[in-house]
Amino acid sequence: MHEPATETIDRRPIATRNRKWAQAATAWLAARNVSPNAISIAGMCACIVAGIALGMTSISDYRVLWLVAALGAQLRLTANMLDGMVALASRRASKEGELYNEIPDRVSDAAVFIGAGFAWGGNVTLGYIATILAIFTAYVRAAGKIAGAPNEFCGPMAKQHRMLVITVICLYAAAVPRAWQILHFDKLEVGVMSLSLGVIIVGCCITIVRRLNRIAHALR
Repeated sequence: MHEPATETIDRRPIATRNRKWAQAATAWLAARNVSPNAISIAGMCACIVAGIALGMTSISDYRVLWLVAALGAQLRLTANMLDGMVALASRRASKEGELYNEIPDRVSDAAVFIGAGFAWGGNVTLGYIATILAIFTAYVRAAGKIAGAPNEFCGPMAKQHRMLVITVICLYAAAVPRAWQILHFDKLEVGVMSLSLGVIIVGCCITIVRRLNRIAHALR
């Protein structure tokens, strides 16, 4: 999820926060009074563009579309990190900020995975299933927090892992011919994007079970 708006809320452990470039970017944005909520919206917009680019790969063989999608997924993660860092640095915490922590992320997941379903080598049904499970994964964490448990960010298919899978596949697709993006198993043909959506679906199911178990243990 995005960074929380206050220091008392659990934060997703992200090592990149301590990088010099992240600290410098935070200071630059805070000094210019950039709204943390605007950063959240920017991350969502990046994923909407990524989803559109993914969908367009099924009708246009421009490799730059895959690169746009990969960049959008990574910009989302960067925005998700910086919005909270800027909120803390500029002391602009608000209850409203928590909405911006959650809602844009759900739109981002839907945009990317639905787009991946329509992408070259993708599968529309798997795209929608991945969307539902990604949103439900986040819902389990949010429900646990409401019930009184700490935020549970465990994987193996948390947000950053989902975006990593999409990014890797997009970079692969940008680097190889279309024929290499379809895997052949006897008479069965499976696109690498479909395969990646399958990995995300299975990973989300495991993540949901793990989070539920941890939350239940914390509430006992």
